[in-house]
Amino acid sequence: MVVVAEIGEHGPRRSAQLTPTFYDTTCPRVFTIVRDTIVNELRSDPRIAASLLRLHFHDCFVNGCDASILLDNTTSFQTEKDAAPNANSARGFPVIDKIKTAVEIACPRTVSCADILTIAAQQSVNLAGGPSWRVPLGRRDSLQAFFDLANNNLPAPFFTLPQLKASFRNVGLDRPSDLVALSGGHTFGKNQCQFILDRLYNFSNTGLPDPTLNTTYLQTLRGLCPRNGNPSVLVDFDVRTPTIFDNKYYVNLKEHKGLIQTDQELFSSPDAADTIPLVRAYADGTQKFFNAFVEAMDRMGKITPLTGSQGQIRQNCRVVNSNSLIQDVVEIVDFVTSM
Repeated sequence: MVVVAEIGEHGPRRSAQLTPTFYDTTCPRVFTIVRDTIVNELRSDPRIAASLLRLHFHDCFVNGCDASILLDNTTSFQTEKDAAPNANSARGFPVIDKIKTAVEIACPRTVSCADILTIAAQQSVNLAGGPSWRVPLGRRDSLQAFFDLANNNLPAPFFTLPQLKASFRNVGLDRPSDLVALSGGHTFGKNQCQFILDRLYNFSNTGLPDPTLNTTYLQTLRGLCPRNGNPSVLVDFDVRTPTIFDNKYYVNLKEHKGLIQTDQELFSSPDAADTIPLVRAYADGTQKFFNAFVEAMDRMGKITPLTGSQGQIRQNCRVVNSNSLIQDVVEIVDFVTSM
């Protein structure tokens, strides 16, 4: 029988079909292909590792980890790329295309785009100095995108802590450690000025800056993001080690140097009784953060995956496979072997 992962009252139910050994015999080089492609991209784009991690996050929060974020517009649905949380900010799609092309040459019609995105996130974290872990695999790809769901499910940079907790709880990530550890993905990468301007100049329509911002950091950010400046200018999430995956993000929060509101809310919100101790613990111990991050990534990666005969293995991550005779045969074989 096909085991479908569902979100239960105690978090995402696990799919028995996801296993780290899923491609050991059918595509043993998949991790090497993904890693080599990212290494090559990092030479010209130091941001790409953080961007690929964010793509995985934004995929999983919208109908589960099904590569729906990678689909382009069609006459049947609107792409998630145009949703407010992704438009002009989600990036890395051409890199996923390169990985998919290389994987298709090595192992035709074998590795899903959803699994490629999951592996790319894991490799990106490791290449930036973060932990390595065994990634459960065996996901299949969605046949449609979910524009409205992307607008509704993805947390906004101006969310309060209760709103942030609700968005995580909505997808089954209901533990404080899920929220705090996954937020630690902001230990590398960059953010656009437009997403922090209100914090700097008009927080909650007060005409004043966010009172939780470190005053020295506030002046630094105002210098980088003037009130009438270019809203697309990029600012480092982590002022200490902006390209390294480490625990300095949490050290920054303790000093009130979280870049976006949702970052600082973890430490400064009146509702942060269950997140402040975790921020302190991760700031004091890199390994504690790494362990919590790996566990949270594992839980996020298992949110309602398509498995067995569900979905398909897209040959091009941007489009659903055509209903050719060959594809029909592939789907039938997949269905029979999953029984």
